[in-house]
Amino acid sequence: MIDQNDIALMNHPENLLADHWPKALAFEEQIKTAIVGQDQAVRLMTITVFARGHALLEGGVGVGKTTLLRAAARAIGGEYERIEGTIDLMPSDLIYYTHLDEAGKPGVSPGPLLRKGEKLSTFFFNEINRARPQVHSLLLRVMAERSATAFNREYAFPHLQVFADRNRVEKEETFELPAAARDRFMLEIPVAPPTAPEVLDMLAFEPRFHDPDRLLAHVAPGTLDFEGLNDLAAAIQAQVSASPVLRAYVRDLWRASIEPDVFGIRLRDADLGELIEAGPSPRGMSHLIRAARVRAWLEQRDHLRPEDVQAVFPAAMGHRIFLKPVYEYRRAELVPELVERILRSVAAP
Repeated sequence: MIDQNDIALMNHPENLLADHWPKALAFEEQIKTAIVGQDQAVRLMTITVFARGHALLEGGVGVGKTTLLRAAARAIGGEYERIEGTIDLMPSDLIYYTHLDEAGKPGVSPGPLLRKGEKLSTFFFNEINRARPQVHSLLLRVMAERSATAFNREYAFPHLQVFADRNRVEKEETFELPAAARDRFMLEIPVAPPTAPEVLDMLAFEPRFHDPDRLLAHVAPGTLDFEGLNDLAAAIQAQVSASPVLRAYVRDLWRASIEPDVFGIRLRDADLGELIEAGPSPRGMSHLIRAARVRAWLEQRDHLRPEDVQAVFPAAMGHRIFLKPVYEYRRAELVPELVERILRSVAAP
């Protein structure tokens, strides 16, 4: 039987948004019980969750990427699966695994992608750049369609979000994510080492930060209703409007990401006419707006402002600007500078 309050919320999306706004803030606060000094990364993770996208975290060793993703998965609720990226990982390892039963007979059981079925809420791919391109190809369909084919049947994952992390330090036995795989991630979230002295002191000297499992136990499980997130995300996208002037601003940002020299943008030691292989795709721009609308909702507004777009632009666009091979090795240097100059050069309304 459907509760009358649920009917009222469905008939009035603005009520749905108002009802869930405190829950979104509670979600952030729960993550912050385990993660300190990473407020920007936590906010971008929150935006990804409520925009129903996928997130790729990138940073050095030991900066808290895995802990952040595990904390988010615990707070979201639903079923959670994880796989480690290794050089010998094959696509079939996500689908099934073979084993010997108690009688010593060989058997086949569903792998991490399938065994939780439709209740699978979060799939965490640790060190995704250690996996082969064949594995990335399988992941593309799962991320795009939230489904997979195995054992002569179709498996659907209506609530699935894929979280992955990538270690930017290790280069041995790693594979660069192809452009198609990178484009499937709504946001690429940087996780940098904290610099505030008080945070460094906490991380170094407080015992609670030395055991990630005990730390994560303080995150309240199931803070969100994972089965209701799709409807909530749709309501956010429908209710947060964009003015014609804002739309024109976003179109200029898009063009500047493809042809920066047209906007008079210059970089040190780089020929912009020969720099960019390809700019953001239409899917990438839709991801940008989806993320910006969630950011506006979190700020309790029903319309987009330039600062909403600007706040998510680096995380939504940086990994979607593809450089020509001669410049790709300088990507970590050139792309952040280019993104910053685009935001400074394109006039905001």
